[in-house]
Amino acid sequence: MTEQTAQGEQTPQTEHAEQTAPQPVAAPPSVPEVPSQHPSPPRPPKDHRVLRAVLRWTAAVVVFAAVGAGAAYGITRAERTDVPGLATQSDGRWQYPTLTKPPLPSGRPGPFAEENKAGSHYADLRALVLPAPENATVDKALRGTDGWLATKDFLAQYAEKEDRAELAQKFTDYGLRHIAARGWSTPDGTDTRVYLLQFDTASVVDELTGEIAPYGGPGYQLRGVADPVADEAFPGAAKVENVMYVAYTESKPYGTEQTRHAYLFSGDVLALVVQSRKGAANPVPFQQTVTLQSQLLG
Repeated sequence: MTEQTAQGEQTPQTEHAEQTAPQPVAAPPSVPEVPSQHPSPPRPPKDHRVLRAVLRWTAAVVVFAAVGAGAAYGITRAERTDVPGLATQSDGRWQYPTLTKPPLPSGRPGPFAEENKAGSHYADLRALVLPAPENATVDKALRGTDGWLATKDFLAQYAEKEDRAELAQKFTDYGLRHIAARGWSTPDGTDTRVYLLQFDTASVVDELTGEIAPYGGPGYQLRGVADPVADEAFPGAAKVENVMYVAYTESKPYGTEQTRHAYLFSGDVLALVVQSRKGAANPVPFQQTVTLQSQLLG
């Protein structure tokens, strides 16, 4: 599915109602006058100056009422961020370009079609990597050669030499085909890295799930991450059909920066999303990035 995280709202233009001329009101039927036994007191002469003053003030009240109503309508129709004093801060969500899944080769089924027993993603894996959001600076080092990242460059994400050697052997045994990646930094100080690893079949990825991403904590420690634990705050509503994820967050105290990461499992693809930020890593863009990457894979 192709969400995307997601795009500016436009304020509808105010429609001006057409002014219609007042309709004449029929005069009430005349009532016969009943002669009074007492003569009415004489009416005072009309003061035309008073009448003109009343008319002027009436017109002024109508004008001010119309102007006030127009101003009130403009406030209620404007965006909160357009009105001084009512602006709301952004929740940190990023603006991604419109996401489009790459086309499948002719005659090839989707990864979750009934006839696709291996769960293979036949679309170009490089086109399935989430693009960078607006105003981001792309990390050219993750482009690799022709868009394919070397296995050793991916393994460099892990802290322990023993873990890197063990994962390298697992990837060989499980038939790792290639790795596509993309990384970027955003003006809010967040660094993001996304890796897609494609294997021969979905069954291989299923076996790796329990080894590389158990629920309580990751099976292999990332570089610079002190104490990762399961991210209990990650919303279940973000789950995408045909994609399983396990999310982790670095618990306090985490030093000068905090890292969040998640493993995604979708057919024959294993994905890793990593976000780090000095101070604390905002959960909103992390959840958004994981969800959008899931949509491209699902």
